[in-house]
Amino acid sequence: MSTPASTERGIEVHVLPATATVEDVYAVNPDGVFFSNGPGDPEKADHPVSVMRAVLERKTPLFGICFGNQILGRALGFGTYKLKYGHRGINQPVQDRTTGKVEVTAHNHGFAVDAPLDRVSDTPYGRAEVSHVCLNDDVVEGLHLLDQPAFSVQYHPEAAAGPHDAAYLFDRFTSLMSTAPMEGRRA
Repeated sequence: MSTPASTERGIEVHVLPATATVEDVYAVNPDGVFFSNGPGDPEKADHPVSVMRAVLERKTPLFGICFGNQILGRALGFGTYKLKYGHRGINQPVQDRTTGKVEVTAHNHGFAVDAPLDRVSDTPYGRAEVSHVCLNDDVVEGLHLLDQPAFSVQYHPEAAAGPHDAAYLFDRFTSLMSTAPMEGRRA
């Protein structure tokens, strides 16, 4: 299955159900694994967390959005929490802390990752940092592993709210898949 964003980048996409096991994921010989949006309470999502941990153990390039960001947070050992009102709608300002650029983003989430904004954290999968933050309330809007090819954002880059402020994230994922060493990526 392909989407316009994947076809444009020459990516073959295999869509698996939320109940897929790590064996199911690696049965399609992925060059990368994408964890999509929810719904759900990330604190109760033990199955996707265990699958994500297995992907991280194999150092397969990984990109998560929305619920995928929360699952990455949990896989790395961070907590999550319910937002009082949630983030809904378009035109939410998020800063990419690496570049300083402010992106216009679309949101639809009621939970957030509880990760430190002021430092790099040690995790079971290497060092991690908060890569994006909401300028309205300092909610964590992205995570990035520094020692392996994995990152996530809380907002919806596929929604093109900016209209294309966050399209670079899909290019980043494509680049990770093409440059990551083959060793350890496949089952």
